[in-house]
Amino acid sequence: MTRFPAADGLRALAALAVVVSQVGLHTDAPFAAAVSRLDVGWAVFCALSGFLLYRPHVLAWFSGTLPPLTLPYLRNRALRILPALVLTAVLSIAFVPHPATRYLQWAAQTPLLFYLLLPGLGRLLTGYERPTRRSVRWRLLVLLALTVLGPVWMAAVTATGQSAAALWLPGYLGWFAVGMGLALWQVARATGRLGASTLDTLTRVPGTLWGIAAALILIAATPLAGPYDHSTPTPAQALLKNLVYTAVVACVLFPVLTPTAATVRVLGGRPARYAAQLSYGVVAYQFVVLGVLHGPFAVQLPVALVASVAIAAISYRLIERPALRLGRRLENTAATKTDTKAISPSSSPAR
Repeated sequence: MTRFPAADGLRALAALAVVVSQVGLHTDAPFAAAVSRLDVGWAVFCALSGFLLYRPHVLAWFSGTLPPLTLPYLRNRALRILPALVLTAVLSIAFVPHPATRYLQWAAQTPLLFYLLLPGLGRLLTGYERPTRRSVRWRLLVLLALTVLGPVWMAAVTATGQSAAALWLPGYLGWFAVGMGLALWQVARATGRLGASTLDTLTRVPGTLWGIAAALILIAATPLAGPYDHSTPTPAQALLKNLVYTAVVACVLFPVLTPTAATVRVLGGRPARYAAQLSYGVVAYQFVVLGVLHGPFAVQLPVALVASVAIAAISYRLIERPALRLGRRLENTAATKTDTKAISPSSSPAR
């Protein structure tokens, strides 16, 4: 399987969850506990990125081919991420009394840094030996260990009063590692490197895993996971929240790896695919929209959703999609030049 259609709907739902949580935070909604923990959508985005971006490295490792080239990969990431991010920064500075600096700092220090490190991390975790069952299990254990880094980091920076460090990559690396681990498991299972297990049964009962995820979010909605705003949590609260979110994204993402027909119908249709294309823009531009909105939660939520989707649709059509097309043209041009050199007379063996 080269495409995971159910991931589109999951990405769209993650964007919706983020917007709802941010509106609740912006309006001090009386039911803050019910909506603030929907910021788990950030964790879902991280896990999806880890899965989709690390999987090509795993496929190359298993097939014995070269891993994705670093420069084309970085170029494509830049063309996908930076246009909307830069426009968000410009609009925020121009129209928002208090620009969304926290989001911009997080975006620059976490997703962008992960994208920069992924080529090296991918080579580190897929090189040096053949993809045997033992080597696959060892790497799964490494990625499992990385999932513990996030909660420990959050607890440590909270205990030492280093609140700015809570925006750094180590605090969120566990969420990316969940996606990377699932990418490795999915390819290893599909190619027979790993045998059948109980995990295969779980993929056929997505409702069970999603129910567990919902129960975990309810646990996170209690004071055990800390305050419902940007107030500083205790170290134990910071650790628990990050750890619970890690478990939630594992439960949410796992069923889309080998989705049932019903899962594909619900999460993988054309509307979901279009919504997924806009999801990044919706999450970015909603900070600008909320910066100029006033009123209660019931008013701000629909306005924020409609305005963010509208701006994201315009941005995608006029800026992001042309940028992606440029990336594909550059990639095709580079591939054509490579093929031409490969068949040119000067590269042919002498007779």
